[in-house]
Amino acid sequence: MTQRSIERRAILSGSTFEEQIGYARAVVDGDRVHVSGTTGYDYATMTISDDVVEQAEQCLRNIEAALTEAGCTFADVVRVRYLLPDRADFEPCWPTLRRHFGTVRPAATMMVCGLADERMRIEIEVEARRR
Repeated sequence: MTQRSIERRAILSGSTFEEQIGYARAVVDGDRVHVSGTTGYDYATMTISDDVVEQAEQCLRNIEAALTEAGCTFADVVRVRYLLPDRADFEPCWPTLRRHFGTVRPAATMMVCGLADERMRIEIEVEARRR
């Protein structure tokens, strides 16, 4: 068995979506951490705000929890993808995103696409590298 296979583990957030759909919030695979597309749901209450900026902030709180469990921080993020149904919602989120990624400067992509639930206004996916 290789060290890489020994280090592969799933991180679960407790979201009902993970169980219903069959995925993990994040997967640690050696020194890589892959965080699934994360929406603005508060997993403790399974509620979501109508406000896109609050959704972005909740996405980042959810992502931070997964990164912490994986032994990482936002400083370890090397790639981020933003998915939004409405491109006009992206710019209002910039100050929030800059607060978390402004000094890190990960490679980034923003895509306009439909999300799984019409209440979802932003989804964020990250990849990090453990030091």
